[in-house]
Amino acid sequence: MAGLEEALRDRVRGEVRFDAGSRGAYSTDGSNYRQVPIGVVVPHDVEAGAEAVAVCARFGAPVLSRGAATSLAGQCTNAAVVIDWTKYCDRLVSLDTERRTCVVEPGIVLDELNRRLSAHGLKFGPKPSTHSHCSLGGMIGNNSCGASAQAYGKTVDNVRRLEVVTYDGTRCWTGPTPAGEFERIVAAGGRRAELYRGLRDIVDRRLGEIRLRYPDIPRRVSGYNLDSLLPEKGFDLARALVGSEGTLVTVLRAELDLVPVPPYEAMIVLGYPDICAAADDVPRLLEHGNPELLEAIDGRMAQLMRQEDSHLDSLEQFPEGESWLLVQFSGDSREAADSQVRALLDALGKSGDDPDVAFSDDPRREQKMLRAREAGLGVTARPPDGRETWEGWEDSAVPPDRLGDYLRDLRALFSEFGYDAASLYGHFGQGCVHTRIPFELKTADGVAAFRAFLQRAADLVTSYGGSLSGEHGDGQARGELLTRMFGESLVTAFGEVKGLFDPDNRMNPGKVVAPHRTDENLRLGPLWRPRVDRTEFGYPEDDHSFTRAVMRCVGIGNCRSHEGGVMCPSYRATGEEEHSTRGRSRLLFEMLGGHADSAVTDGWRSTEVKDALDLCLSCKGCKSDCPVGVDMATYKAEFLSHHYARRPRPAAHYSMGWLPLWARLSRAAPRLVNAALGAPGVARAGRFLAGVAGERAAPAFAEESFLQWWAARGPSEPDPADPRTVVLWPDTFSTYFHPAIAKAAVRVLEDAGFRVTVPARAVCCGLTWISTGQLATAKKVLRRTLDVLRPWIEAGTPVVGLEPSCTAVFRGDAPELMPHDQDVRRLSAQFRTFAELLLDSAPDGWRPPRLARSAVVQTHCHQHAVTKNDADRELMRRAGIDADVLDEGCCGLAGDFGFTRGHYELSMTVGERGVLPAVRGAAPSAMVLADGFSCRTQIEQGATGRRAMHLAEALALALDGPLPADHPEKSTARPAVVRRDARLLTAAVITVAAAASGTAYALLRRRIRA
Repeated sequence: MAGLEEALRDRVRGEVRFDAGSRGAYSTDGSNYRQVPIGVVVPHDVEAGAEAVAVCARFGAPVLSRGAATSLAGQCTNAAVVIDWTKYCDRLVSLDTERRTCVVEPGIVLDELNRRLSAHGLKFGPKPSTHSHCSLGGMIGNNSCGASAQAYGKTVDNVRRLEVVTYDGTRCWTGPTPAGEFERIVAAGGRRAELYRGLRDIVDRRLGEIRLRYPDIPRRVSGYNLDSLLPEKGFDLARALVGSEGTLVTVLRAELDLVPVPPYEAMIVLGYPDICAAADDVPRLLEHGNPELLEAIDGRMAQLMRQEDSHLDSLEQFPEGESWLLVQFSGDSREAADSQVRALLDALGKSGDDPDVAFSDDPRREQKMLRAREAGLGVTARPPDGRETWEGWEDSAVPPDRLGDYLRDLRALFSEFGYDAASLYGHFGQGCVHTRIPFELKTADGVAAFRAFLQRAADLVTSYGGSLSGEHGDGQARGELLTRMFGESLVTAFGEVKGLFDPDNRMNPGKVVAPHRTDENLRLGPLWRPRVDRTEFGYPEDDHSFTRAVMRCVGIGNCRSHEGGVMCPSYRATGEEEHSTRGRSRLLFEMLGGHADSAVTDGWRSTEVKDALDLCLSCKGCKSDCPVGVDMATYKAEFLSHHYARRPRPAAHYSMGWLPLWARLSRAAPRLVNAALGAPGVARAGRFLAGVAGERAAPAFAEESFLQWWAARGPSEPDPADPRTVVLWPDTFSTYFHPAIAKAAVRVLEDAGFRVTVPARAVCCGLTWISTGQLATAKKVLRRTLDVLRPWIEAGTPVVGLEPSCTAVFRGDAPELMPHDQDVRRLSAQFRTFAELLLDSAPDGWRPPRLARSAVVQTHCHQHAVTKNDADRELMRRAGIDADVLDEGCCGLAGDFGFTRGHYELSMTVGERGVLPAVRGAAPSAMVLADGFSCRTQIEQGATGRRAMHLAEALALALDGPLPADHPEKSTARPAVVRRDARLLTAAVITVAAAASGTAYALLRRRIRA
């Protein structure tokens, strides 16, 4: 091990990692299986990747090539040296638009490739549901398909040539091999000639069996593609290697065939009484048209979407029915596409006005419909009924004309084994069925039933002339079952091919050929014994179990996407698996233990887990964007609580973690505090001692806080029972830093007819303590707040929040932190965003003031994830604001994250990936709106030349009439001291107190706790 690691570091240009954290993050993929790797290599280029294989060969170490690792059959987990191609080896090497071909490196993501090709009107045809993050190397390894395979075939049908290297170092381009070229290769001698001769011999001895035993169906992905080596197929070695799952060669580059992007598309959705009836109708649909895709969704999947409040906008587009087929056509004109739909409807004897038909030629509406289908895995993985579902038989395929009967028999098999809760959906136009099954994988009896079911299901699908896998490959999940599909002779041939390319079984061993049993290496299994500790959060949606919460991650990998949504900003900035939501989930799983070979052995004290979580921005983007609702911000807070229990914490936890207290103390002398924060020497020393990034400047404290302004305004104690009464939540940021926002909110709310009141005693949501994992203190803060708010809670008075992160605490974190507290539940139901209150509760007849202005709007991450921004969009529409709501992800500041020392560079990298350039590119006449304090601060400190406003400020200004073009929201003339970060005030307080006297500091802490 030591020699291997040293040799890799010496000879490979790239990142070589044998640490426990990296090994834990790569210990599993999207499957049921888990194997801890030897180490991880992230090559800087394909030459370095080839060199890594050579070094491993010298030491006899197994090798696993890995892309996005969304594999569902266990191909991407192994006790091997993992080569991750996705961080650096992602070039579009060349493009030939005339021949419609391109050459790519294995790490390029499909959506990114198609973005680069879009200017030329071309794309790579196959499109799996993981298109936002799957790599071309992974697609080649798995022979991926997706919905568009109906029109463009599988990956194998779109690969022209492959540049490969074998374990022993033979490197060449492969592709179709005409007789003359075959003879030249053989005549040249050497290892390449040996491979070609050996393959020809293996195929020649089994010509008849290959022609007879390979199912003649659109979706056969199982087994090696020996049929591509038939004489009539041109002895195409590249296509024979597609789908070999890294067990034969390492792919370095690929030449791909491209297809034109269809200019126009049209779709119909047809409703059916059940999924079997829908499947019965597939042959008729195929007879009367040549669709680009033909997908299916069953009623169980729709039910889960409704229960999980997911993709409801997609379901709204569907017609009547309990199951649906989505049929899409393309054409060179809108009329050409629409006419195909009309012709199909005529053939079916239907009309676009029928209740069981929905027609669309609007691309945006079609994408909504398709998103429901693409959401299948995520929606069915964690159903609300608590039964965990798993892959294992998730992509079988049969001839489309036999699909209905196969589904009936499969359902009967489900019933026999007690798996009735399984949903059925998939690529019905090609007979491919997706499902997740509630296997019991934690008990010996459950695992035995799992294995027995797979054997019975394999016999069933082969009896229909089908394939074990129609999309995801064999790996470990189906490798053991291949003899049931192909027979002993062809499986022996697979072994001969493996022996020819990899005689020592070092290339992804245990997959496809000589596979591990289907019930070995399970991520769970009957011997899994995770640790169970008392936790601070209640995890009410996960049976009150942190373990079950961590197990939400099933490896879908949406957190590895490169644009759109919020998740996962740290991965987008670093390209590191360890800094994706999935990678962190894997490390937390390893931390729980339960396996003898767990990569992480020191539990909550683990430095590997701490380091991985350190770059989590706690943006909560995963809570909404992850298909299974992983909430890494909560898991991070839980971890920090245990990690630092009875131990000193980082200085930033005492400075920014206790910000609400320091903000209150600033009232004694705000000018003096601001002067100290602005003084170069004092501020620099303070930032260092407080654990704050030296590059950050502190926003100034307001000379008059909102609460001081409110008190000076005179008494205002409206009756809590008065339906017009509303409590304005005085969050730390709107109170002590930007009180103009709270004042503006008062003005707008009163204009709308509300009677505004503000708590007279200090209240706080505990956000800063939660985000730094000081959860016991956060609970004390929340209980004190509940005491202050009790009269309004009992009266059901709405409480309106202005800062999205504080509002999100009461809507999300507080109920999870104190799940049994009824007042927390009541307050959560009463807490409203500013826009929600004005839209839902304003007296009849009130209309927001008209602005008639355009605006660039940055949605706060917690707003995106927890409270949503639908109400804000509608309020802006009614106010005449032409809102360009950015879809550029997190701003990068994310509460205390961007202020903490060591985070500044990543914080700015995240901001520069979208938000900051978008604001700089905004029209000078456009307002910049951002309700979040972090977002406004990052925009202001990010060299954009713009100031961002809160929506309340914009509406309050509109009460005075139209805004002039040179209104100061565009100005950058805010005093320099204001651009300093207020969270760093602790540098002037806690440091001095601690240094002056241990006794004084102890007294201060006791006073704080009191």
